Amino acid sequence: MRRMPVTVADTGDFKKSMGLWQLVALSLGGLVGAGVFSLAGVVANEVSGPAVLISFAIAIVASGAAGLCYAEFAGMVPKAGSAYTYSYVALGEIIGFMIGWDLLLEYTAIVSVVAIAVSGYLNYITHYIGFDLPTWALGAPGTGDGHKVDLFAVLLCLLLAFLLSRGTRESARVQTGLVALKMVIVAVVIVAGAFHIKAGNYTPFFPFGVGSAVSGAALAFFAVYGYDAMSAAAEESKDGKKLMPKAILISLGIASVVYLLVCLIIVGMVNHTDINVSSPFSSAFDTVGMGILGLVIAVGAVVGVTTSAFANMLAVTRVGFAMSRDGLLPSYFGKSSERRKVPTRVIWPVGIVSALIAGLLPIREAAELTNVGILMAFIVVAVGVIRLRKTRPDADRAFRTPWVPVVPLIGIGFSIWLISHLDMITWVRFVIWLLLGLALYWGFGYRNSKLNEPAS
Repeated sequence: MRRMPVTVADTGDFKKSMGLWQLVALSLGGLVGAGVFSLAGVVANEVSGPAVLISFAIAIVASGAAGLCYAEFAGMVPKAGSAYTYSYVALGEIIGFMIGWDLLLEYTAIVSVVAIAVSGYLNYITHYIGFDLPTWALGAPGTGDGHKVDLFAVLLCLLLAFLLSRGTRESARVQTGLVALKMVIVAVVIVAGAFHIKAGNYTPFFPFGVGSAVSGAALAFFAVYGYDAMSAAAEESKDGKKLMPKAILISLGIASVVYLLVCLIIVGMVNHTDINVSSPFSSAFDTVGMGILGLVIAVGAVVGVTTSAFANMLAVTRVGFAMSRDGLLPSYFGKSSERRKVPTRVIWPVGIVSALIAGLLPIREAAELTNVGILMAFIVVAVGVIRLRKTRPDADRAFRTPWVPVVPLIGIGFSIWLISHLDMITWVRFVIWLLLGLALYWGFGYRNSKLNEPAS
């Protein structure tokens, strides 16, 4: 089976403009976003109740085990493409293609989920100041009477595509500033919310049964793997081999603490049945007589949650670019802008598709669309670490995953467990997408791959 070599020459397709803290900011942009400002409320209200704490704890353990595997690959193969590139190196071309194809859908759907979350807060803000969009523009079909499209979500996706098309250095500066603002807002939420916790809101702890905590973890999981998106931008790091593993570990540690505290606050402030899933924290502070703070949080959430969509849109464009550069997708998409050194030919199609998903699907359906593929990618990366430890023990590793194969096996086990709790419709969509990918690989990618050897 054809495999990409562990050591690949730098093609010079991207500007190397990101240092450690810009990488951490990019990772936190993906890690701390819709999960804090929206999805934690959705899981608590609809799936787990106060056991949302357990849901996120399970997701964090699974994500942490996988994150250590990503850190090893990031320090060994600092190339664009994330799990696509790692699986290509470790397990071969067809598996690499399928993971890459999978990530194209998953990351695009994540962008859409986050855009929907931002839209909920924008609607909260406009309603607060006395301006409401027409009913048809307030949400996707089925989310309310007369709803036709989520207009704010559509516009945000297109705005992000424009920002990314301006260049890595410029967009990274904006991202870093927005992440800093977001973390300040999150700190305000935690500190201010702690004074309004009511112990009675934590009981019953498992209102939907113990199994609901696992189901909630499967839904919450997509909120805690932003480092994956950051690893797709490895070629834009000033020193990928050294900085990428550090950025993954730092950001994952910060995000883990933040999520557990945020879950503790939201179900402590408001009974889980009364959580407003569109704008959980703004509404929660409104109910305790702190409407002004709720408005500030809503404004901060709009700015801050946008960083999550930014990180994932950047990731999907880099995966698509890497696959095209390797010959597995049409070469048209594998050329970066001569002036700005960004893959604009991928950015705009991604922006348009994510806008369509955000405008026409409810947040939960869009979120469920993301999880199977990301979990599959985590399994493949963990398997890849185990395999390369045996086949390439001599490879230069800037970071080594501890306790191999135990840690990768933990990540694999949790991922399989979480996958088993996803809805059947999620599997149906995933299988259809994979079948389309297989047809594309055998019809185009196999023959056009840069690793294709001439017939003897």
